[in-house]
Amino acid sequence: MVSSRENCGFNVRPSPASYLSGGLDDRPGALKPFIVESHARCAYQGLKSHESCDYSTMVPADFRIALERNARLIAQAASVLSMLGRTVADFGSMIVLTDGTGTILRTQCQSTFIEKAEKVALRPGVSWSESSKGTNAVGTALILESDIFVQGEEHYFQSNHFLSCAASPILDHSGNVIGVLDASGDKRAFHPHTAGLVTMCARTIESNWFRDKFRQALRLHFHPMVEFIGTSEEGIIALDEDGQILGINREGLKILETGASNLRVKGVRMLFGMGFAELIDKLRYSIMTPLKLHQNNGKELFVRVSWKESSVFSSTINASSSVVRPARSSATPLLPLANGALPAKKVVYQLDELDAGDAQVRALAQKVRQVIDKDISILIVGETGTGKELLANAIHQFSRRRNQPFVAINCASIPEQLIESELFGYEEGAFTGAKRKGEVGKLVQANGGTLFLDEIGDMPLPLQARLLRVLQERKVVALGGHRSTDIDINLICATHRNLRELMVQRTFRDDLYYRINGMSVKLPSLRDRSDLAGLCLRTLRELSPHHALSIESTLMEAFLQYAWPGNLRQLNNVLKTAVVMAKDDHEITTVHLADDFLEELAKSSPSASAKVDAVKLVDPAVARARSFAGGSSSDPVDTLNARATKTGIPDNLEQLEISTILRVLDACGGNVSAASKQLSISRNTIYRKLKKSA
Repeated sequence: MVSSRENCGFNVRPSPASYLSGGLDDRPGALKPFIVESHARCAYQGLKSHESCDYSTMVPADFRIALERNARLIAQAASVLSMLGRTVADFGSMIVLTDGTGTILRTQCQSTFIEKAEKVALRPGVSWSESSKGTNAVGTALILESDIFVQGEEHYFQSNHFLSCAASPILDHSGNVIGVLDASGDKRAFHPHTAGLVTMCARTIESNWFRDKFRQALRLHFHPMVEFIGTSEEGIIALDEDGQILGINREGLKILETGASNLRVKGVRMLFGMGFAELIDKLRYSIMTPLKLHQNNGKELFVRVSWKESSVFSSTINASSSVVRPARSSATPLLPLANGALPAKKVVYQLDELDAGDAQVRALAQKVRQVIDKDISILIVGETGTGKELLANAIHQFSRRRNQPFVAINCASIPEQLIESELFGYEEGAFTGAKRKGEVGKLVQANGGTLFLDEIGDMPLPLQARLLRVLQERKVVALGGHRSTDIDINLICATHRNLRELMVQRTFRDDLYYRINGMSVKLPSLRDRSDLAGLCLRTLRELSPHHALSIESTLMEAFLQYAWPGNLRQLNNVLKTAVVMAKDDHEITTVHLADDFLEELAKSSPSASAKVDAVKLVDPAVARARSFAGGSSSDPVDTLNARATKTGIPDNLEQLEISTILRVLDACGGNVSAASKQLSISRNTIYRKLKKSA
């Protein structure tokens, strides 16, 4: 992995993935291009090749800090250093492990080379960066982020010309260089195979690091050829319990032909064309054998899943039922209600899960991914109920702060006189009615995580100035207090109002607007989205995971023509009522919907009204009740009286009740609420009797 970057005023050209073979120019006596460029960088920094380089060692206190900071790397490399040191002992070479700055952390060496190594300060605590030691395998490998072989006179300083060195960078799970593994020795005895061993051992250290880092995570092992699964050639992606990509190894990046940051932005859905839950469902049935999947670009991959048995994934992967979302081990399970619906809980979506098929939402999610963790404030604009808090929470879950607090406050729902104390908190006795020990404000509660300010356009003007000062200084002083508290928050704001118009009206500060509007995104209203059907089915699955429900096709057509002024919030409430009313039914019809909503639905357009009426006429409960009451007669009471006259036996009370309900329903145009008022019985009684009669 070689990046084109600027160093010391010189542009390093994109180069081959490895410089072990010498680069582009193998003519006798000719310096390789990357060596020429390195020498130029050294000269630019004022280094003199004929002079002695800096042999100073870090002060002990600083070196102890460096060792503590790199303890995991040292631990993962210990066995590799020992093995490699024994392997190259006969060639008089020293094995060196450095940190990401080129400072030597550990060495492994036979006595035959120690004296020579000491002359050039190949010892722990000494920096072998290019700016300190000139062109050398360690320092140049750090700059080019590639395997490097530097031989003899290719070293910049003449004092190092007796050396031959081969180095390989060690990458972490995000593709960042965290260290370098190097073999250095006398150029006359340096074996050409040593460079290959160094590269192989660096990859082993990376694998050790990856497994240790993500021992609790779900891991996807993949390769285009099934026989390479389980070998050092396989790619590995680590996922958290929400399906977020935590890391990928070097081989994985090579197979997918992408960078770590790019892959993290794309996510699982963009990689495999399916959400995390669906992917786990497929992999669960292929635990023993790799599963064949296709990337979005058509490339075929074989994938196997692995996880630690004690992790949160154990019950998820081994479950026999379909997985909707992995269970968090720390969460208290929600028990379903009698009708299969779950009690109310706040739904948290991942960014890719917000996409139910609408191109606008998909583009918005892709846009947001680009600025997450870039210290850029996001302003979400959209009508009330479009899901602004859902998006804000999804952004938080995608960020590095996902394990820290997500604190939301609605500036429009809190009285003006209380919102300041809610945000900043207060000390004891700050005002009348204050709690004895005071209260911690939302800003401090969100420290380390994300603060979501919904409807920020309704924030009082004086409070805007104080908020701006906090955002600039990152310090909070509680009401009635004198001490400031440092905070580190990611800020997301939202509004349904036009903030630019408010700025013209002098009710919203210009400076605050430009501070919170690092990037503005607009959530489309539900009537402008193309994924209503998908949203309905997803909402039904969430509300009733143990009871499969669908929506009658004619009713769905009416839904599609409705304006949904309350957007997603209204849709959720409508379907929540329907789920409760459906009970044992498997299809939502108008009988399961509130009458006031049906009236709105009928008013939305003539065609929608016709569709609602059509659904009423074919409603199963009403149709079955009509059949019970006497078939095709327009007046069920007349039908029952005729039957009684013909047989001389009056029908029972239940038949009379049903026929009366049907007649009143007809008179009220199918409006159950109106019929219940005329009959002085509840709507539920009407539904129960109609269904019982079938």
